[in-house]
Amino acid sequence: MSATHTPSAKPLQGRTAVVTGAGAGLGRAEALALAALGANVVVNDIGPAADDVAAEVKALATGAVAVTGDVGDWSMGDRLVEAAVESFGSLDIVVNNAGVLRDKMLFNLTESDWDDVLRIHLKGHAAVSRAAAVHWRAASKVSGAPVYGRVINTSSEAFLFGSPGQPNYSAAKAGITALTLATSQGLARYGVRANAICPRARTAMTAEAFGEGATAPGGLDIMAPERVATLVGHLASPAADEINGQVFVVYGDMVALLAPPTVEQKFTAADGTFTAAELDEQLTGYFRGRDPHRTYAAYSVAGLDTTGTQQTR
Repeated sequence: MSATHTPSAKPLQGRTAVVTGAGAGLGRAEALALAALGANVVVNDIGPAADDVAAEVKALATGAVAVTGDVGDWSMGDRLVEAAVESFGSLDIVVNNAGVLRDKMLFNLTESDWDDVLRIHLKGHAAVSRAAAVHWRAASKVSGAPVYGRVINTSSEAFLFGSPGQPNYSAAKAGITALTLATSQGLARYGVRANAICPRARTAMTAEAFGEGATAPGGLDIMAPERVATLVGHLASPAADEINGQVFVVYGDMVALLAPPTVEQKFTAADGTFTAAELDEQLTGYFRGRDPHRTYAAYSVAGLDTTGTQQTR
């Protein structure tokens, strides 16, 4: 690496980040990783754990403020932006991480199971992103130049493959991915970069799914949330200015960049309009002979293992 591209030890010095769901698990690891890179952090969670993590951030010699509340409340987005600007003078980074699980098979899913997950995951991401977008757009118009803005959203492999016991969660994560892409396109002119991560990490929420940790070289659990937080820190940094509108799978010792969806096969009506017989010949014929249980979820992306849990936290 040339000297001109040597990363700074504190690339986020003087920057301010908002991290939702930062009271434990992945959010806590992300807040501490950003603080280690020099950022001030607005720590959000629904309970007193936010204060505990804020204290940990301060111990890293950066500023921190805890804002307790539910990101599913639309006004929380404005509160978090205001806390960043009033406490530290700027808002530069948003890490949308907060989420809940209400795992049910589709036939057991209740209205509240659906609403709770969509409200916290998808509405929560949208509420904070909207408030940040308002702030950044206004700042760009005042300065007459692009601002520094980073949005890192938390999606999941469940949006790609589905998760049979998590139809609500899978749908929310698909929405978050689409929200990320729209954010990246709508805010790029103002200097904002928006990307999504699909993480796997061993936390209190996924302890049962992942089982006991396996220590990797260096003494860090191969599924430690700190491994995911390292990528989040990079995407939040100036070094990631050319990374926008991307989706990454991250866990263990790897980061995988997902390609945009591609067309597998095109079917065309011979005379301009399909008949039922022609659809049967072309579509059904294309799938005939395949295992009916082999669905989209059976395919891997970039050779990644798609078995096991798809939970993000």
